[in-house]
Amino acid sequence: MAVSVGSVRLPNPVMTASGTGGHGAELDAYQPLGELGAVVVKSLSAEPWPGNSAPRVHATPAGMLNSVGLQGSGVTTWLADDLPALAATGARVVASIWGHSVEDYARAAAALAGAPEAVVAVEVNLSCPNTEAGRDLFGHDPAATARVLAATAACGRPRWAKLSPNTPLVVDVARAGADAGAEAVTLVNTVMGMAIDPETRTYRLGAGGRGGGLSGPAIHPVAVRVVHDVHRAEPGLPIVGVGGVVDGPSAVELLLAGARAVQVGTASFADPRAPSRVRDDLEHWCRRRGVVSVAELSGGMR
Repeated sequence: MAVSVGSVRLPNPVMTASGTGGHGAELDAYQPLGELGAVVVKSLSAEPWPGNSAPRVHATPAGMLNSVGLQGSGVTTWLADDLPALAATGARVVASIWGHSVEDYARAAAALAGAPEAVVAVEVNLSCPNTEAGRDLFGHDPAATARVLAATAACGRPRWAKLSPNTPLVVDVARAGADAGAEAVTLVNTVMGMAIDPETRTYRLGAGGRGGGLSGPAIHPVAVRVVHDVHRAEPGLPIVGVGGVVDGPSAVELLLAGARAVQVGTASFADPRAPSRVRDDLEHWCRRRGVVSVAELSGGMR
């Protein structure tokens, strides 16, 4: 079950997805986090950030909309208050960072330079639509993506660029991120969406006309397509696939499209044990079909 994402070796390819398992060891009450491939924490900025107004989450057919807005206490507080308990579980930790500007990203990355060895990588979130920036994301612009990646080298760890599916330039953006220092890309973040209450004629989410990010099984085909397209264009670039992973077969689909590992996110809201359940189901899927190493599935289309 062991895989490698760039220079990061993981005991299995199943991780949590950023924003769906908290900032610390919250999910360890439901499964041993040290037995997952890694735990990707909720995105952190250099400074505390309050996030968006409520309501922040709305269930949709085959998924959910969210407009949490990256609420967090900041990297420094996370290092002191949340990381110790998470590291104590034996988990491999991927810290996720974001910023309003290149300078914000640089400060968040620099604050992670002294993090303990439990932090094995840094996921640079270039693609969250749930901020005041709205659709003007760094991850929609290859040049802006390159500037952010270049500015985050101070973290001293492998960096994964988390990218948006909401642009036709995703292959160009992935290539720019890799050229600027990303060891891997995480594909994909949420798909932009909106929900309106027909009875009250008002927005379902507190972000109003900015809408929110759609996740869950509804976006799985989008994730498969983006992973496939990026892998075909850049076969040497490691990919972490995320979007609608709920069981072994949905994980395998992303692996066959070109991912080397996957993340489980929205499924955890309905079942906090979903990451470990997906890992077990993936292992059983491989055993039943005589797959000796899960790594051989990556890009293994016939």
